[in-house]
Amino acid sequence: MARGPILALFLALALTIPAGPRSAVAQAALTADLDNHLIAITTGFAGADVLLFGTTDGPGDVVVVVKGPVDSVDVVRKERVAGIWINRKSLTFQNVPAIYMTASSKPIRDLLPEPERALYQLGLENVRMVPVAPEDPELGAFSAALIRTKQASGLFSAQPARILFIGERLFRVNLRVPSTVPTGTYLAEVYLVRDGKIVGAQTTPLVISKIGFGADIYDFAHRHGAAYGVIAVLVALFAGWLAHLAFRRR
Repeated sequence: MARGPILALFLALALTIPAGPRSAVAQAALTADLDNHLIAITTGFAGADVLLFGTTDGPGDVVVVVKGPVDSVDVVRKERVAGIWINRKSLTFQNVPAIYMTASSKPIRDLLPEPERALYQLGLENVRMVPVAPEDPELGAFSAALIRTKQASGLFSAQPARILFIGERLFRVNLRVPSTVPTGTYLAEVYLVRDGKIVGAQTTPLVISKIGFGADIYDFAHRHGAAYGVIAVLVALFAGWLAHLAFRRR
């Protein structure tokens, strides 16, 4: 569905549906969705833009967090020894999201107090990445290096994207998914904020998957690793033989 009709539909809803009572459940205060719940990674994938849009039951601010499957990540520090860079020390972090992107209508620090931000893991400083050695004296340096690396690859947002309101109830934001994104199921968490409190919340999924010939190769490599390795070696040998013939003819 085109984005224009989607926005027109939600604008009509925002103008015609009366605001619900303040005693209604939190989910009723907020309605949000994505224009596309599936991002297909094909050959030459260069990233994608996803539109998140929705309505609220009245004035307020909106905060969005997009985060992906968590995994363990090893952060390695290299040092130069005798002119050669070698790995000198590493620290493993658990519960690291593959992606952590935020968007907000106003700076998150201005909208919510620290206890609320920590509870909902809003902001990079509140993401609960767990080090396996919390007593390590260099924990801060390794944690900062992990965040810098993720930001450099576009997987962690350095600054929240700006959520735009059309009137008091309809909002939208464009989210950029980088080309380096891993496959998996991600969650877009949307929060409605009033007077320093979260009064509404909704979560919607975003699936990122490989399709086409590249996906078939990826799946075969993971299901039949040994056979894939043998085929890769044979292909490399064949390519080298063809190159050798081409040079001999010159």
